[in-house]
Amino acid sequence: MSTTAQRLLHGTLISDGARVDDGLVVLDGERISYAGPASDFSPAPDAERLPLPEQAKIIPGLVDVHNHGAAGADFPAAEEANARDAIAFLHRHGTTTLLASLVTASEAALLRGLELYADLSAEGLLAGIHLEGPFLSAARCGAQDPAFLQAPDLALAQRLIGAGQGQLTSMTYAPELPGAADLVELLTEHGVIPSLGHTDADDATAGASLMQAFDGLAGSGFDGHSARPTVTHLFNGMPPLHHRSPGPVTACLRAARSGRACVELIADGTHLDPHTVLTVFELVGAANILLVTDAMAATGLADGEYRLGPAEVTVREGMATLKSNGSIAGGMATLLQVVLRTVAAGVPWEAAVLSATAVPARMLGLSDELGSLRRGLRADVLVLSEAGRLVQTFRCGQLLESPAL
Repeated sequence: MSTTAQRLLHGTLISDGARVDDGLVVLDGERISYAGPASDFSPAPDAERLPLPEQAKIIPGLVDVHNHGAAGADFPAAEEANARDAIAFLHRHGTTTLLASLVTASEAALLRGLELYADLSAEGLLAGIHLEGPFLSAARCGAQDPAFLQAPDLALAQRLIGAGQGQLTSMTYAPELPGAADLVELLTEHGVIPSLGHTDADDATAGASLMQAFDGLAGSGFDGHSARPTVTHLFNGMPPLHHRSPGPVTACLRAARSGRACVELIADGTHLDPHTVLTVFELVGAANILLVTDAMAATGLADGEYRLGPAEVTVREGMATLKSNGSIAGGMATLLQVVLRTVAAGVPWEAAVLSATAVPARMLGLSDELGSLRRGLRADVLVLSEAGRLVQTFRCGQLLESPAL
């Protein structure tokens, strides 16, 4: 039994695709002990009602499965002190759960990064690691360094998986490369989620690979309704959809619509037009979408010069681009900002929050721990103003220092 007083949060609850207008969330230590209509709960005599803004929105802590850093720290650079600062920044700004994403680099750099973030994941600061490469298409490399791109090498993949110490969650790969099918088999055997991306594949190749990944995860003992392949930042890092040559986009949309994949959307207003975001939500449904940031070191900072792994990046007017060729080099928004821009695009709050909380939590196999406002789950809770400004962040029941927004 908890020795701390219950803390009561009263407002509009938005969780699991639903809304409770006169709602209440009760924090009891590190857990949620109640979430639902305020009229259905009788608080303890010593319960503390926390002061919140009028018309406050209360949502689960956000979950970002594609993030390369923030606050000046570049996750691929594998500097522990800076990485801890970035993680703390992201937690304070509402992303209470995240993967550390590493871009394509030398094997030595990838192994160093995997070792560091495996330790931070075991410590509970991260939910795991995402490798964006190195088995990607040179034709669609984006901000990836082409010098380190290669066809799938199973021996290297085995070493990367081993270095992750069970914390390697997902790997982006191009399905048209020689050996991609063997790579997908290896990944699914080890419980690593294949994420199709940075690809120049046609529709048939992409569709067949997603089906192989879906079947492989299910056949390896994973629940096919929760462990699904993903698509790394749909539309970005792949050929544009053309009516006579649709490329991978159509296959990804069909797989998502049928529940056989989840597609990432960087809905930050830079990577995708708002109408594209709205269209995908209406086509495939929020339950098949992962809102992500693809954030990099400059997130939260001013314009200037930064790095994304081995690449030099320039940030001007809030857009990060490679100095070498002008390609977009990651995102600058927090996940809460992505949610707000998704809502501004016309997506209902309930759908946008679902795609940034319960859906990624399900992908990570953490639905019984976080991603929703439910009794027994970890007390990861955000309090927002009526307009969506972040007011309070709770992680594991601890109130974090509020950001200056």
